[in-house]
Amino acid sequence: MAHDEPDTEGQPAAAQAALLGLCPQCGAKTLFGGLVKFAPRCRVCGLDFDQFNVGDGPAAFLTLVIGALVVVMALVLEFKVHPPLWVHALVWLPVIFGATIWGLRVTKAWLLQAEYWRKAKEVVQSDVRKDP
Repeated sequence: MAHDEPDTEGQPAAAQAALLGLCPQCGAKTLFGGLVKFAPRCRVCGLDFDQFNVGDGPAAFLTLVIGALVVVMALVLEFKVHPPLWVHALVWLPVIFGATIWGLRVTKAWLLQAEYWRKAKEVVQSDVRKDP
């Protein structure tokens, strides 16, 4: 019977790896070299993280989702409590910053791990078969 699932034995679970920034190959906490920037490679097993391309999809998606959630929550706060404008700034700016950074780390790590498990790679034009 054919088995379409990737072999992930001994590797961290997707949720765990995404939440903790774990290397998809060895499970070490070496995925990020900065706040939301991937390290060039795993310091433990040497896996080259530069070979993966998660693109800007997570940033665009998070902008829409976090923006919509914050607007709804800010409107609820405004209509229930009527705080001054500075309270909104004091509350929502850290929420936006924290949710965006955390969300980018989780989604980027999850996408990189998904690419690793599925052995995804960029297709070069010479790799594409031409039809006669």
